Amino acid sequence: MTYCVAMALDAGMIFASDSRTNAGVDHVSRYSKMRSFVEEGSRVIVTLSSGNLSVTQNALSVLEQRIRGGDSQPHFHNANSMFDVARLLGDALREVKSRDGAYLMQNNIDSSASFIVGGQIRGEPPRLFHVYNEGNFIEATAETCYFQIGETKYGKPIIDRVVNRRTTLTDAVKCTMVSFDSTMRSNISVGLPIDLCVYEHDALRIKFVRCVDEDDPYFQMVHTQWGEGLRRVFGQLPDPQWA
Repeated sequence: MTYCVAMALDAGMIFASDSRTNAGVDHVSRYSKMRSFVEEGSRVIVTLSSGNLSVTQNALSVLEQRIRGGDSQPHFHNANSMFDVARLLGDALREVKSRDGAYLMQNNIDSSASFIVGGQIRGEPPRLFHVYNEGNFIEATAETCYFQIGETKYGKPIIDRVVNRRTTLTDAVKCTMVSFDSTMRSNISVGLPIDLCVYEHDALRIKFVRCVDEDDPYFQMVHTQWGEGLRRVFGQLPDPQWA
């Protein structure tokens, strides 16, 4: 199982994904679900993936091959807008599923896959999209400024309570760590390390990328203090008079 989350804020963007995948037919225990496509000064594009590993990996490989092939066909490095980027990713997903889907179905293998893709191309503001299994997509808005894919339910409540467009990048990183800690607490199929990418508005380069593993002191602190804080606040709540 996977957990990925991305946030589009006034200050910039946050992307995060776990790196665990079920062995099963994939025979892989850890695999990065984050991919970046960067031309500094021109564009920063980041993808997060969930679902069948062979499908998502092949869809991204199709796009990377087109980049290496030059400008003979549309690709991430010559797209004019992030809308075009989302459309290219959806088309690549459809292409792979059209080629492999029937064979996977014959062997009762789930071919479902989805992506989050976001970033900024010079000349337009940062934009964030959720690309569905069918290749269609939606864009984040001021009211809904984040997307999740994979095992989403455990890490959603803290984001709903804390994050809005005005949230700082620092607070968004903190909230993201709590969201992952809550998810891993309730679902052992999501696990460390966490790939984290932070992008500042209009920078057209990635601010930093960090791999958060089990030895990361900040994540250890979040895990301990968040759990203790929840228990402390729970203990301070008054008892119901009717119980």
